[in-house]
Amino acid sequence: MSSFNTISPEKLSRLVGTPRCPVLIDVRTDEDFAGDPRLIPGSRRRSFETVADWFVDFEGRTAVVICQKGLKLSHGVAAWLRHAGVPADSLEGGALAWAQAGLPMVPSDRIPSLDRQGRTVWVTRSRPKIDRIACPWLIRRFVDPDAVFLFVPTSEVQGVSERFSATPFDIEGDEIFWSHRGELCTFDVMVEEFGLSTAPLKRLATIVRGADTARLDLAPEAPGLLAASLGLSRMYADDLAQVEAGLLLYDAFYRWCRDATDETHNWPTRKPGA
Repeated sequence: MSSFNTISPEKLSRLVGTPRCPVLIDVRTDEDFAGDPRLIPGSRRRSFETVADWFVDFEGRTAVVICQKGLKLSHGVAAWLRHAGVPADSLEGGALAWAQAGLPMVPSDRIPSLDRQGRTVWVTRSRPKIDRIACPWLIRRFVDPDAVFLFVPTSEVQGVSERFSATPFDIEGDEIFWSHRGELCTFDVMVEEFGLSTAPLKRLATIVRGADTARLDLAPEAPGLLAASLGLSRMYADDLAQVEAGLLLYDAFYRWCRDATDETHNWPTRKPGA
C-alpha cells in the first residue's frame, strides 16, 4: 500500500494513457537516466536542481515526480511543488520499480527533439480521418502531452518539416520514419517504436489498422471506428478541432480495449420475436 504523498506503480499505470493522468515529471540524475534512457509514458524530464525555477510551469495541475528509487529527489521535488500549491506525489520505488514491474517505457531516442518550449512538433497532411487522429491521440496520451500538430497540404509537408523543425508522420516517402510499413499503419508503427506494445494498445492498433487500410474484417470494431471517424470529418472543418473531438473517441476505444472487452449489453432482455 502506498504511503502518504506517494503513488504505487500499479495505481499510476491505471492513470497513464487517460485524460485523468497527472503531470509526470522525471527528475532522475543524468547518470541514472543514462543507465536506462527510457521514460515512463507521458513523462517529461526536469532537473531537480532547478525546481525553484520551473515549478510555476505546473501551477493548476497535479503531478507525480519520478526519480531512480523514489527517495530523496522525488520527495524533495514533490515537496517543492506542494509548497507552490501543486498537489504532488512521489512514485513509490521510482523508475526502477516501474521497470521491474514490466510496465511500458518509451525509449528517449525515439522521441523527436523538443522545441524551445519543451514540446515535440509534428506535421502531416490536412483533413485527417483515422491514422492522423489515432497517432496524435497516442502521442498526447503516452509520449508528449504538450505535442503540437501541424496540418498542411500534402505537397507542403516536407517543406514545413524542414522550415519548422517538425517531424512528418503518416505521409509517403522512403525517408519518412513514421509512416505505414508493409501491412502496418502508422499507428501500429508508433505503438511498436515507442515501446507501447501492451495488450490493450495492440488490440486498439488492430482496430485502427482495419479501419485505416479498408480491411474491416481484422476486427469487429473496425467498421464502427471507420464510421465514427468519417462522421467526425464531416462535423469539423477545422483539423485541430477534429483532433480534439477525436481524442475523446480514442479515449473510449482505449478504455474498452483495456477494461470492457468482456462486457456485453443485455437490455432489453426480450429478443425481437420472442
